[in-house]
Amino acid sequence: MSTELIGWIIFATRVVAAGIFFLALLVALTHWAVRAGKLQPFGAWPRFVRGWSDRLLHPIEGQIVRRGGNPQDASFWLLGIAVALGLGLIAVVQWILEMVLQVMSVPDASPRYLLILAVHYLFRILIAALFIRVIASWINVSPYNRFMRIVYGLTSWLIDPIRRLLPAMGPLDFSPLVAYFLLYLAERTLMGLMV
Repeated sequence: MSTELIGWIIFATRVVAAGIFFLALLVALTHWAVRAGKLQPFGAWPRFVRGWSDRLLHPIEGQIVRRGGNPQDASFWLLGIAVALGLGLIAVVQWILEMVLQVMSVPDASPRYLLILAVHYLFRILIAALFIRVIASWINVSPYNRFMRIVYGLTSWLIDPIRRLLPAMGPLDFSPLVAYFLLYLAERTLMGLMV
């Protein structure tokens, strides 16, 4: 894979992430302008924006209402979700490109390099599962979801013992943060021993 192709893929990913952000910003600004009285609610522009954005906003509004919030804030929540998705998309694409480049260099690699690469990706997967678990807990994704069962299987062996050892701190759960640092230290230690 050439450097130019990688550059184009990363550029295209950033353009898509920026497009998602600007569409969400457009929805948020339009909803704000209608609420502030700057635009008529039944004007052509607000109706056009509502026509394609309501399918995105209804599930968010439902979650906000269940938590006792104001459903009019859904457009701003959509903006935050768009930022998170855009950054996540960029990170995932860069991670996949990095992995592809490293795997392409494997035919000439020594067994030691292959072991280092396997350990590195094992820790990357565990840390990614940890972040997915934290974000899913914020938005109340069921742990019994098929995908989430895999995530919990990858992380529970570490988080559950930490939760038993850490004192309760009200609604705050610091066990994922401690688990992240333990994984980071374990990876650095193993990499230092293998190099």
